[in-house]
Amino acid sequence: MGRPVQALRVGDPLEEATDVGPLINLAAAERLQTWVQEARAAGAEVLTGDERTGSLWQPTVLANVQPDMAVACREVFAPLVGLFTYSDARAAIRAVDDSEFGLQAGLFTNDWNLIQDTFDVLEVGGLMINDISTFRVDHMPYGGVKQSGEGREGVRYAIGEMTMPKLLTFNRRG
Repeated sequence: MGRPVQALRVGDPLEEATDVGPLINLAAAERLQTWVQEARAAGAEVLTGDERTGSLWQPTVLANVQPDMAVACREVFAPLVGLFTYSDARAAIRAVDDSEFGLQAGLFTNDWNLIQDTFDVLEVGGLMINDISTFRVDHMPYGGVKQSGEGREGVRYAIGEMTMPKLLTFNRRG
């Protein structure tokens, strides 16, 4: 199993001991810092993390997050998770789908009816059962819908994107 969030090592992704690398650039780290500050000001509670050094961001867990906070309704692309409380799994699934984004989703359950309902309801590029939403292997399509991308990644899909099909027909008479 994984380690606690506080034990994750942030640093150079080329180093073997690193669990979490930097954000894509300094502007992304500053944007995230602003969004977390706004969330805190609106009532979110930092359970761990919320520390930045340059473009490195300590994995952060926020509680009391509201759906209209940027950390909840925008694509963060950072080591941040917001906790929401639901007493009904299907209400939680509908809340997840109430977004303009739909990259991938992870659902932890052994309830086959919930899995089927979730697959039917969620508009996402892929649904991972009992695994994290970023799980992938090269031969499977990986990508999103809505505002979360266009097309699919994966060897077959990448080759297709880099290939220009060309057709020649020749009807030889006689």
